[in-house]
Amino acid sequence: VDEGKPGETVNVRELFKGKKGILFAVPGAFTPTCSEKHLPGFLDGAEELKAAGAEVIACVSVNDPFVMAAWGKDQNAEGKVRMLADTKCELTKALDMELDATGKLGSIRSKRYAMLVDDGKITKLGMDDDSFAPSMLAALKA
Repeated sequence: VDEGKPGETVNVRELFKGKKGILFAVPGAFTPTCSEKHLPGFLDGAEELKAAGAEVIACVSVNDPFVMAAWGKDQNAEGKVRMLADTKCELTKALDMELDATGKLGSIRSKRYAMLVDDGKITKLGMDDDSFAPSMLAALKA
């Protein structure tokens, strides 16, 4: 995946190596639920999530890195949530999280999910309503 601009590659396995964190995915940057509820929940809860043990919080979407960077800037994500672009849908496909959103968004996107990752191992996976910040905070505290 890329962060900021094409070619600024982030290896997700390396991102979580030796760390505990949250990787969450949204169907699209700037879309209503993603912009009004999903990302803001992680931004508002970033300090509490970090206090509960999340060393990394990252959002991924099947968008280009310029869109993800602009969305992060619009949402004031800097220093709270890393904004990652799965431009070619490679991570999404590898995780079997593809969503056919061609009717609404024009292409294959990612399902809405969040995962708690501990040293590269997925220890909790939440889909749809279970992918929001309160569910991940509860998993961190469990």
